[in-house]
Amino acid sequence: MIGKRPLSERLIIEYLNIYYGIEVILLTPLLLGADMNASVYKAQAHDQKSYFIKLKGGHNHDIGVAILDLLHNEGIQQIIPPIKTSQGLLTQHIDQYTLIVYSYIENQNGFSKILTDDQWIILGKVLRKVHEFQIPATIQDQIRREGYSSKWRDIVRSLYDHMGVKPNEDQWAKKLTIFMKEHKKEIDCLLDSAELLGQKIQQKSVEFVLCHADIHGGNVLIAENGSIYVVDWDQPVMAPKERDLMFIGGGVANVWNNPHEEEFFYKGYGKTKINMPILAYYRHERIVEDIAEYAQEFLFAVAEEDRSEMYQQLISMFDSNGVVDIAFRTAEKLTT
Repeated sequence: MIGKRPLSERLIIEYLNIYYGIEVILLTPLLLGADMNASVYKAQAHDQKSYFIKLKGGHNHDIGVAILDLLHNEGIQQIIPPIKTSQGLLTQHIDQYTLIVYSYIENQNGFSKILTDDQWIILGKVLRKVHEFQIPATIQDQIRREGYSSKWRDIVRSLYDHMGVKPNEDQWAKKLTIFMKEHKKEIDCLLDSAELLGQKIQQKSVEFVLCHADIHGGNVLIAENGSIYVVDWDQPVMAPKERDLMFIGGGVANVWNNPHEEEFFYKGYGKTKINMPILAYYRHERIVEDIAEYAQEFLFAVAEEDRSEMYQQLISMFDSNGVVDIAFRTAEKLTT
């Protein structure tokens, strides 16, 4: 975890026993997700049950877990609810961390396994229920609201301002610099389009709904029995529904870019009018955000052994029919 000394596995096992009454016999780190502020584990207990353990830096994760619990209580079975502590809490704060525990489900995710037509229909139904969910007044003010911030665009532009000024850059920093300079035209187009679309959207009144905000293939789990689950509710946001819908057909990690999949998703989601300028905005802005985060972590925070994989993830966004191609095609539809 960046900026924090991670808890030892011995302490995590001890805290699971103290706060959850779980007697762990084996705790295994899992190499999952791109969140540099989280560590995840599989815990095997004396009672033969397995648990998914998430340890997050900071104490600002309670609202996402609360939303998760509410959605499951609403009857959405494709949600894995958090396991409560012995005191009935949804999370446990420990020093600088938040500990969250779930049941562990053997699975593959939507990056590694293609969803069936029926699973796409189910995913559509689930997302529609999420978007129609009425947030209790008691927590409405705690959920962040879309503000169309220029934060990520500013960071990417500043990266260009500082490229090439350090003579002692390592080989990976040099590779990143070369790649971003070679693709400056496309990246500038992404920045300018996101800026323009964001300004236009803010001038119009748009309905905000509860959004997952990161519902790509990696956050849709497929269990061994074929059941699907939507996970990683760390950053829920009140935003236009297109904040989520942009992932369907959006091509993140070069999957979910097949029109056939979109067809079956919307069979489940139901009829809806998609605001294409908003969809285009989010597809551009998401790429800009990923470039900013990848570059920052790549240059300043990632261990040497992780850099090759991260570099490949960054450059793959520019593959044929990848997220950049799809974002540009989405924008082109606005002028035809």
